[in-house]
Amino acid sequence: MNEVPRITIGYSTLASRVENILFPSLSFPHSILISVQNPGSSRFTIPRSLTNVSVVESKETGVTKSRNKVVENTSTDYLIFADDDATIDAEGLATIISYLDSHPACDLVTAITTNESGLARKRYAIREENLTLFNSAKVGTIEMVLRVASAKSRRLHFDENFGAGSANPLGDEYIFISDLLKSGGQAVFLPVVLASHPDESSGANTEGVENSHTLTARAKVFTRVFGWKSPFVRAYFYLRRERKGRTFPEFIRFVRG
Repeated sequence: MNEVPRITIGYSTLASRVENILFPSLSFPHSILISVQNPGSSRFTIPRSLTNVSVVESKETGVTKSRNKVVENTSTDYLIFADDDATIDAEGLATIISYLDSHPACDLVTAITTNESGLARKRYAIREENLTLFNSAKVGTIEMVLRVASAKSRRLHFDENFGAGSANPLGDEYIFISDLLKSGGQAVFLPVVLASHPDESSGANTEGVENSHTLTARAKVFTRVFGWKSPFVRAYFYLRRERKGRTFPEFIRFVRG
């Protein structure tokens, strides 16, 4: 008897990149769900060797819209959000599945991603810790494994006003986690490697504010997460991340949002 998959590997990608997906080699049953942004109705192919593959195609663009379709169409217990250029660590994923199985109150696990050289792509905690609004701002989508039933029962979704392809091209993961926590959910970081991802990739730079556009977008993220408290949080964020060349007028603009 074939074992029923417990986890879905969910990809959000463009039609032009489907054939570049690095599909995982896992020893345990899993489903693959590909959400394809295809406004031009381009043709693409899926390797025939793959089993348990589903494709959801949309004329819309925007990564958060695409990820929401992944969540909506996933029926397994757990979901990992994968990038088409990321390599999933099978051992790390198995560890996270086991953790979720033994911690039914946990709704989301985040973990470590490395670069091509096997080095952590940013600084991570060295031990397990609960996620809060103050330590989850840097979480990337490919670092997340979600308990699907929890997300659906809480009606959680990625805010489509944020993320790549929108006017505010960052912060969608942080907002998703904040919405989960505000709804009473629990999220945990585990110090295990979940995936490898090239440094030279969209969204790879999470350190600092690069230009006025991303500065404005980050300010809007904090407004979305903290509401009326956001000016205080923005001030803390800006001063903590001070970089050479920052100016007082820029600080004021950022704090005001």
